[in-house]
Amino acid sequence: MAAAPESIKTYRLTDHAKIEMAHRAISEEDIAAVLTSPEQSEHIREGRQVYQSRFKKGDPPKTYLIRVFVDFDREPVAVVTVYRTSKVEKYWREE
Repeated sequence: MAAAPESIKTYRLTDHAKIEMAHRAISEEDIAAVLTSPEQSEHIREGRQVYQSRFKKGDPPKTYLIRVFVDFDREPVAVVTVYRTSKVEKYWREE
């Protein structure tokens, strides 16, 4: 995982990503926040990376990780899927 991944400001949401956002109650603002100021990124395969950032949600607040999968082999880059997980330790990489 890279400590300071490149910020993404221009992207498009695939139909699949839109369905997953609706199903998982993740807003486009959440996606934009992860892509413009990601805490970490990971190379998945040629042309695809996952960007991720931690968020607090709920009462009392609990830390979640939003993971955004991005295909870079398209113009503009495409968000292909997204999810939120409470299993931060599983995906978070200490530098």
